[in-house]
Amino acid sequence: MREEKVKKKVREGYAQIASNSSSCCGSTAADETGKSIGYTEEELQSVPEGANLGLGCGNPVALASLKEGDIVVDLGSGAGFDCFLAAKRVGEKGKVIGVDMTSEMVDKARQNARKGEYTNVEFRLGEIEHLPVADNTADAIISNCVVNLVPNKKKVFEEAFRILKPGGRLMVSDIVLLRELSEALKKRAPPESCIRGAIMKDKYIETIKEAGFQDVKIIEKVPYSEDVLRDPDAKVVVFNPEKNAEELKSLSELDEKTKEIAIEAMTASMSISVSATKPATKSSEA
Repeated sequence: MREEKVKKKVREGYAQIASNSSSCCGSTAADETGKSIGYTEEELQSVPEGANLGLGCGNPVALASLKEGDIVVDLGSGAGFDCFLAAKRVGEKGKVIGVDMTSEMVDKARQNARKGEYTNVEFRLGEIEHLPVADNTADAIISNCVVNLVPNKKKVFEEAFRILKPGGRLMVSDIVLLRELSEALKKRAPPESCIRGAIMKDKYIETIKEAGFQDVKIIEKVPYSEDVLRDPDAKVVVFNPEKNAEELKSLSELDEKTKEIAIEAMTASMSISVSATKPATKSSEA
């Protein structure tokens, strides 16, 4: 029951974001966030307006070694940003399938696909713990700051393993914990915030391995800084909305208790990008 409540809150939170006319933090802020986590100006300008909602924590497409003709599945595809970038890399001979559990996000992504006239991208409604994708379909799986939101992370990676072809590749950017969160921060953070559902870094890696993946490697780490104050998701965690948090520029403007929570949110977690592969032969599968 607790898992269902969490998913309901996450779905409601992201439905509200999708229903906005543009990104949750404005297109300029979304682009700035994108640059800070590894997207180039060219990538940011190459997708339809409204596709980048500023919700990522890495650039899995750039790290996934996608090739022309690949079939790619994006877990938690949102408004389609990473799918559209992947579509350019796989070309007309390839295909990108985005999966999201929020119908409003799927609708928005489909609208963006029509605006951008993409013919090799498809969006499907579904939970990433129960992927609406057949076994051994994908050459590559990408995901960007989504698995942390799911209570049953083990099931997510088992499903990713199932739909990958033998020898297929996983590239995930996500938020992990460097230490356990205080009760004060847990109470402050809503279920739809990335940090609330994050788990310890070592546990995250172990969960991927337990699903059957091999060659599991952290290939990029991005610690947080005061830039977190520009992130609307972080503000939900740290501040009360009525405090006009969007006007804050630095930690010095916070009261001591809120500053303490803000510093914890920044130092107790980090973004990592993880690569892994599905064994090429059945005999070596877990």
